[in-house]
Amino acid sequence: MQNFFERVESRTNAWPAGRRDLHWHLLPQPAAARELVERYRELTHRPGLEAVPAKWLHVTVLHSGPEQEASDQEVKEITSRVRKAVAGTGAVELTFARPAIGNVAIECAARPGGAARRLWEATWTATREVVGERWPLIPATYYPHTSISYAGRDAHLADRGELKQSLSDIDGSEATLTFPTLALVSQWHDGRHIVWEHLADVPLTEPADDTTTRG
Repeated sequence: MQNFFERVESRTNAWPAGRRDLHWHLLPQPAAARELVERYRELTHRPGLEAVPAKWLHVTVLHSGPEQEASDQEVKEITSRVRKAVAGTGAVELTFARPAIGNVAIECAARPGGAARRLWEATWTATREVVGERWPLIPATYYPHTSISYAGRDAHLADRGELKQSLSDIDGSEATLTFPTLALVSQWHDGRHIVWEHLADVPLTEPADDTTTRG
């Protein structure tokens, strides 16, 4: 496999270690997150891999941009626009497939993608309306998924063939999770794990209001 963190640090729109970037996420309830990661623990804790702890499990909706490049007022305005755009659209229900062994991560793709994709479109529209062309669209095309392990600094030790063989011996079914809230976070990585500070919640099942939070 290839080092996931090296890839995001060296891409055209690089995300270096330690830099806080604004992200929009769908976050699973703690119990559901624990169940999902524990189900595949013997797969994700292999040499070359960095397993995702349950508390940091997430479904990225939009990788927005460097937090230091946005003023408090801009973050507040983006959040307000997102809140108005998604208010009352309803909770997002996603069914996560069994893991797939990718080149840089082990991930569970989710379906149906339509509702989550509309959140991607809404968050990007709100962001662009406020910051213009300052930030690129990441990801450029969207499908909902959650990564349960990333290839790290010793990625060469993670053999995809062996991992696929191990996966075939794990009796794990699909999992359906419901997300009533969209979260804005200030997120960074240290070359091993992705973590964040929570900034705001945007309900998907309630009418819009003017309440925003920034930590």
